Amino acid sequence: MTASRAAATKPFGTAKRGFAATSRRDRWWVEPVVVAVGFTAFIVYSLFSALVWQPVFGVPYEADGYLSLFFSPLLFGGSLPWWFSPAILILWIPLGFRTTCYYYRKAYYRAYFVDPPGCAVSEPAIHQGYAMETRFPFILQNLHRIFLYLAFIPLFFLWIDALASLRLGDGWRLGLGTAILFVNVALLTGYSLSCHSLRHLVGGTLDCFSCSRATRTRYGLWRRLTSLNTVHMRWAWASLVSVALADLYVRLLAIGLFQDPAIRL
Repeated sequence: MTASRAAATKPFGTAKRGFAATSRRDRWWVEPVVVAVGFTAFIVYSLFSALVWQPVFGVPYEADGYLSLFFSPLLFGGSLPWWFSPAILILWIPLGFRTTCYYYRKAYYRAYFVDPPGCAVSEPAIHQGYAMETRFPFILQNLHRIFLYLAFIPLFFLWIDALASLRLGDGWRLGLGTAILFVNVALLTGYSLSCHSLRHLVGGTLDCFSCSRATRTRYGLWRRLTSLNTVHMRWAWASLVSVALADLYVRLLAIGLFQDPAIRL
């Protein structure tokens, strides 16, 4: 094998050469800019909430029977050093799941790495030496299916937290916080079930959908997951926003900014 063949490079294609050169006349740059701003805002907020808010400023991650989802399931909450956030023990799972997600990869590759900036838009010349997902650390993107399996663990506990929030002390309540937790976990469930890998796991590798009862059942599940998968991007963004808002609601309750509006039974 020659040296030129050993070093994989991206084909030039038909796009104009030169960074961001393109024949497109639309505002193609709006989407990657919005994505970059949105992702950055979420990353900054989530890091602050998970690692700084309680250890440094003393704002609890639990208030009025509501637990911040960044800390669910709560592991060793009372036995850890004050500077060590319990969120570290669990957040690596949803972080790994979202980071390796097919949609998010496309989104942040464009927004942060301009690889490429957009369809039919030229990227920096440095990207011609293609190695993105064939070398460390991006080769870890291949762990996406494993993170999919793991993601159902915290999702299960989030459903428990939402159900548990209906009970406060010796009574029942229907609070705004309860509604927020249920909406959030429903959106997270939709995001998980619309995953491309889950769809392939259910319906992939089959040569015949109608040959047996088992394959017909898998086909029915595959069709339902496909209907969710067609709007996977919407599930991704809606659940991302709901995660931040649900956590913020619990934190604002914790600092006493307002009381949880609730019907108590």
